Amino acid sequence: MSNVPNRRFSLFLLLLTLVSFSQLSRAALVENIEQFNKAAASVSPGDEIVLANGTWNDVELVLKGKGQADNPITLKAQTPGKVIITGQSNLAFSGEYIVISGLVFKDGSTPTGEVISFRTSNDDVANHSRVTNTVIDNFSTDLRQMSDLWVAMYGKHNRFDHNSLVNKRNRGVTLAVRMNSEASRKNQHVIEYNYFGPRQILGANGGETLRIGTSHFSREYSNTTAQFNYFDRTNGEHEIISNKSSGNSLINNVFFETQGTLTMRHGHFTTVEGNYFLGNRKPNTGGIRIINESQSVSNNYMYGLTGKRLRGALVIMNGVPNSPPNRYDPVIDSAMNNNIVIDSDHIELGAGADAERSAPPTTSEFKGNIILGKTNLEPFTLYDDMSGINFEGNYLNEEASTPIKSGFASTTYSVTTNQYGLKSPDKALLEKIGFGEVKLPVTKEEVGADFYPKNETGIAFQSGKHIKVEPGTDTLISALAASHPGDVLVLENGGEYLLTKFAEIHHPITILAEEGEKPILRSQKPNFINIENGGALEVENLWFDGAESPDYKGNTIISTSSYSMNINYNLAVRNVKVTDLDVNGYFYFFKANPGTFADSIEVADSEFSNITGAILQLNREVDDLGVYSVENLLISGNTFTDVKEEVVTVYRGGTDESTFGPMVTVKDNTLTNVGKGSTHRSGASMYFHGVQKLNISDTNWNDSAPLELFLTNGGPITVIEDVEMKNSGKIRANKDQYESSNVTYD
Repeated sequence: MSNVPNRRFSLFLLLLTLVSFSQLSRAALVENIEQFNKAAASVSPGDEIVLANGTWNDVELVLKGKGQADNPITLKAQTPGKVIITGQSNLAFSGEYIVISGLVFKDGSTPTGEVISFRTSNDDVANHSRVTNTVIDNFSTDLRQMSDLWVAMYGKHNRFDHNSLVNKRNRGVTLAVRMNSEASRKNQHVIEYNYFGPRQILGANGGETLRIGTSHFSREYSNTTAQFNYFDRTNGEHEIISNKSSGNSLINNVFFETQGTLTMRHGHFTTVEGNYFLGNRKPNTGGIRIINESQSVSNNYMYGLTGKRLRGALVIMNGVPNSPPNRYDPVIDSAMNNNIVIDSDHIELGAGADAERSAPPTTSEFKGNIILGKTNLEPFTLYDDMSGINFEGNYLNEEASTPIKSGFASTTYSVTTNQYGLKSPDKALLEKIGFGEVKLPVTKEEVGADFYPKNETGIAFQSGKHIKVEPGTDTLISALAASHPGDVLVLENGGEYLLTKFAEIHHPITILAEEGEKPILRSQKPNFINIENGGALEVENLWFDGAESPDYKGNTIISTSSYSMNINYNLAVRNVKVTDLDVNGYFYFFKANPGTFADSIEVADSEFSNITGAILQLNREVDDLGVYSVENLLISGNTFTDVKEEVVTVYRGGTDESTFGPMVTVKDNTLTNVGKGSTHRSGASMYFHGVQKLNISDTNWNDSAPLELFLTNGGPITVIEDVEMKNSGKIRANKDQYESSNVTYD
């Protein structure tokens, strides 16, 4: 009898060994696509496919299977973060109870329209499945206007959590909930604890970070919950979240310095609650935009938001009577209650009102909101009759005013930085609206893939080495080839530099001379300098001369690549001299080619003379779909003399309202004999078409062609002040919807 316990123990060990062996036998380590395909062909509940550490290039991973709730099928990295999927690659899976984890998609692009897809065909979708602890970083096509989705969620009851999606550079939604079949509606997906990292300005429609539904299915229910996500400078377009279906909950998310708004574009019965918008006074930062019926916006926090019109801190839009699904349903039975707005500039009510959008909000309410601000003391703008909104129990600091006659009490502007580093009203005021503690619902450190850093990737000008470049033939070309990002190439004062090859800029670089006599640059090529993908250029104290240039129509000093660039560039031109670009009738200083986009262009304190083309040609995006070439343009402190075409021509065509720019500032310039060339088509000295924000000040025109404006949709803001035009004609504009003051003609 004494041996019985030992026999029982031995039997237990045997059983444990058998169980362990069984479990191990269902885990397959695969080292290439052939092994993966073999393993994926016969998966059962509990099976694991483990991708071996290393680089997986040009692989299309397809996984179909039916796991169980307590025994899922798993596809994972051998070590999270050590499996790098690149090249032309993607992942599609379908079935039930499938878990994907630990993968990194980096520096490639999808050969189809989706990087990670919750389906393998139109009829085969994923249900009760999960993608977690996974990364997509710079997985973008070279063509910035070619559209794809990074993540496409189909099916029902799926979860997307603790993932990092950063640096999407081409057109298309970062994460989309798709509803184009019954199998993907009323889906109850959960999207949570993800890090949506920086996304550059697209300069076109199609740059949303999260879209739930589409206009075609907008009146169908998705019932998706997006919660505890962190949106970090996701600036693709002004719909950061584009809600385009009904019944969704967008709660407890953080928006850090994001240009744009959480937009209820289509669909009804949306809950927007507990979100934090930290604009920190950055341009175009916005909050929440209400469209449609039965929308609830409550207990949200906004700080330092500067956006205006459709990008305000709180926006309630006008709608279209009997609107089709793809336009604007009127706001009915909706509420903006118990929100905090601090140092944010604009609350827009009835926004977008026009002949089509003629239906103001009805049976809605605006209650218990705290609005405290010092920058704009008239934060409310009403574009239509707002009697359909019940205003009650709101608080506005005593220095500010509102055109709304009732529902607001004055309070002291009392804002302090609390223990969490956030600006907060007094506790007593918070208690009056029942807001609770001002505290982020989630931090940047708590979201995203746990192995992947959230580091900045940009290279600043003049952050590298200073390298002296001797005068001579192609010495600058050699220096550029040997340079590194952020380097400064220092030319010799008074030196002469001849280019016999194209000077290509592939990373951020500065070319300058120290204060004193400018070195002179000439070129035997039709273009002096080409900014290629990934490049950015800063030039200071240089002299560009066209004496050696070939007789080639369309010569330029600086141009962008003739190929599409999916990385935005910057151009800064300061204290330069540009002379004798006259070898033919169309010699330009700078030309932006189609498919390229500048975050900023600056031309300052420079002299331009005897030029047959335009100084800045920013009009090559002509598809009239809202696409344009530059976000921020500054022209300041320059003299332009004997320029046959425009100083600048900027074009943004079409009627799309999804973008911010262009934003243009022109100040302290002098134009003499500009825009009067015999072959000049526009007949203008400056031409601005569709610019969304334009300020022209302290600038003089002498014997020049007129300034011409073409004002389009989107509520453009155009201000012209302290301008003198001698023998230059009056401002030409298609509409009189611009402000002007102290404009004199002689």
